Amino acid sequence: MTETTFEIRPGAYYDSVVLMQLQRGLAALPGVVDAGVVMATPANRELLAQSELLPSDAQAGPDDLLIVVRAENEKAATEALAQVDDLLTRRRSAVAQTFRPRSLEAAVKNLPDAHWVLISVPGRYAAGVAREALDLNRHVFLYSDNVSLEDEIDLKKAAQAKGLLVMGPDCGTAIVNGVGLGFANRVRRGGIGLVGASGTGLQAVTAHIHTLGAGVSHAIGTGGRDLKAEVNALTARQGLDLLGRDPDTRVIVLVSKPPAPEVATRLLAEAQASGKPVVVNFIGYPAPARQLGGLHFATNLTEAAALAVELLEKGESSKAEPGAKPPPAPNGRRYLRGLFSGGTLALEALRGLEVSLTPLYSNVPIRESQRLSDPLTSQAHTVLDLGEDEFTVGRLHPMMDNDLRLRRLRQEAADPEVAVILLDVVLGEGAHPDPASELAPAIAEVRKKHGVEVVAVLVGTDEDPQDIAAQREQLAEAGAWVYEDTVEAVNFVNEQLASGPAAEITPVPLEHLTRPLAAINVGVETFYDSLTAQGAEVVQVDWRPPAGGDENLMAILEKMRK
Repeated sequence: MTETTFEIRPGAYYDSVVLMQLQRGLAALPGVVDAGVVMATPANRELLAQSELLPSDAQAGPDDLLIVVRAENEKAATEALAQVDDLLTRRRSAVAQTFRPRSLEAAVKNLPDAHWVLISVPGRYAAGVAREALDLNRHVFLYSDNVSLEDEIDLKKAAQAKGLLVMGPDCGTAIVNGVGLGFANRVRRGGIGLVGASGTGLQAVTAHIHTLGAGVSHAIGTGGRDLKAEVNALTARQGLDLLGRDPDTRVIVLVSKPPAPEVATRLLAEAQASGKPVVVNFIGYPAPARQLGGLHFATNLTEAAALAVELLEKGESSKAEPGAKPPPAPNGRRYLRGLFSGGTLALEALRGLEVSLTPLYSNVPIRESQRLSDPLTSQAHTVLDLGEDEFTVGRLHPMMDNDLRLRRLRQEAADPEVAVILLDVVLGEGAHPDPASELAPAIAEVRKKHGVEVVAVLVGTDEDPQDIAAQREQLAEAGAWVYEDTVEAVNFVNEQLASGPAAEITPVPLEHLTRPLAAINVGVETFYDSLTAQGAEVVQVDWRPPAGGDENLMAILEKMRK
């Protein structure tokens, strides 16, 4: 029969790594059958109960250290508990730092060159520590999870206003000037920079880049919720801006779990504006094309790494090849109207346009939020499939009859906010015998009268009865920009109308990313060990929960601090 005994240490805080090591040390002692060492939160108490390691009389609170030992007999259990302090002392002596400041402010005074603070304390305290770091004008790598969404938004807005980064919460990986934070892999330096809302995604891509012989400039983690609509990619956008300004970063990789659609549009528009080729892997997000302008879409993490290395080796720029371009849209003209006879072509265009244009509506939406309330009245950017049932009742399909499209072309062009009209011209058996003969005069008319640009996607072959060369010539003479590929036409439109950069933000100083990393670690000591092993200057804070973890007293102290 075994004997279970326990010890409670009120208000004693240790990070999770120390607790894990203490538990393993106790379990390895002679006569010990099992051990549990936890901060006595309800969740941890439940785990102990499931392992039959929670004595009924162990009345510990969430800020108390609970140590439980089950041994072969009472003597072995008692002797094991007697060795707790010795086991903790051995762990402390393994950390090289002899002086540990008790506060973040003292740590900054001790290492004033430290522009980064790593935070891995329990989530209920993490936001407070992060705010203190921002008040001290330090960037934050926030490994802690269980931070509220409201706190994340507040922290990131405060950081952005001051030109600081908050990577996280729940940020597992980053690489700053060659030094890995959190769970980063050791990779060579090079010309590929990354922004990632996925820690293991960043690890996978950087590791593949290294294996392929290339290297990483920086990898900026954002935390998994950064691309949610509520957070609006605050850190990801700062990361793109930083890497866009960094001369050592020649290719950018953007990795994330599926982002909110409206956030994806904004982020991709800003990626286009970076002036550098950007490889995009939004996991689970259907790629609109292999390439749109300077955006290169990968279907998985390995492909993202391979594409980035290929672009780096080619030395490609995201800028379009020189050639004829239309003048900027007149003042007040900012919207697209798409008038398609082919439903699949309309959907392909919609998929490509949603990368850069917002808000975007359609009578054949990809998402319900894009559904046009009234197909007879366009709003903002609109793509219409004029072959849908609501338009074909009592009339021929628009591939055979241009009447409806001609009416709608003139209607859309008369809208003072419309800058570009995109349409398809589909040739072949059964289609209109000479569509350009009717479309070209109308195109010339609306261009002259309203100053709109017209882009035509011409689909056909040199053997079609309509004579594709003659169709192309008529459309071009009318002033239309003619393409035979939907993606090329979409690239043209995106370049003309893509949403501009977000409202100006205080830029993060580039030198904070490129100077030798010095940091302050608050929480898990393993991160201190990792940083020192990589040659970084680092100070470990001897952190304890404020006010002994008393919520009421903590609230009073916070009010006094403000």
